[in-house]
Amino acid sequence: MSSGQVDVCAPPAAERQPGPLARWRIARRRERDVQDEDFSAFVAASAPRLRRTAYLMCRDWHLAQDLTQITFTRMYASWGRIRQSANLDAYSRRVLVNALFDQRRRRSGTEVVCAEPPDRSEPEPNPELHVALMTALATLPVRDQAIVVLRHWEDQSVAAVAKIVGLSVSAVKMRDARALGRIRALLGEDFTGN
Repeated sequence: MSSGQVDVCAPPAAERQPGPLARWRIARRRERDVQDEDFSAFVAASAPRLRRTAYLMCRDWHLAQDLTQITFTRMYASWGRIRQSANLDAYSRRVLVNALFDQRRRRSGTEVVCAEPPDRSEPEPNPELHVALMTALATLPVRDQAIVVLRHWEDQSVAAVAKIVGLSVSAVKMRDARALGRIRALLGEDFTGN
């Protein structure tokens, strides 16, 4: 064909099918959009629970928010692999606990000072009890804090907690009993009688 001539056998540009690479890109983009929608729904449903759990383990709303974001970031990196096959609630707890352990190893002994306390969605029914429990919980090692929070606040089974924190079932039972004993000793008879 010489310059300026039109090939009458070739289909018009609007009717041409995209090539294999373009079709692959379109399919990949659609798949990524579906995965992003699934992940966004998971984040919306689980963020408040994870943030509360993180707060109970670290007693700092800002750090709890950071740990929650770290959890979601790590989960998003492997979302395509875990979204269909894993128990996402258990997986998210495990990632959260690992993020807390990593943070404690890196920044042990640091405190974050804020000008105003964070907003609360619901008033505490008994602030003295809350402060006493949080203070007693703070005396425990971080792994024991995680065990007590997951076992008694999140109401997870011993086997589930063992899997999340990476210990045997018997070790979780032993550490839980010791941690509760320490909390009871710190809170005294007035608390344990109620």
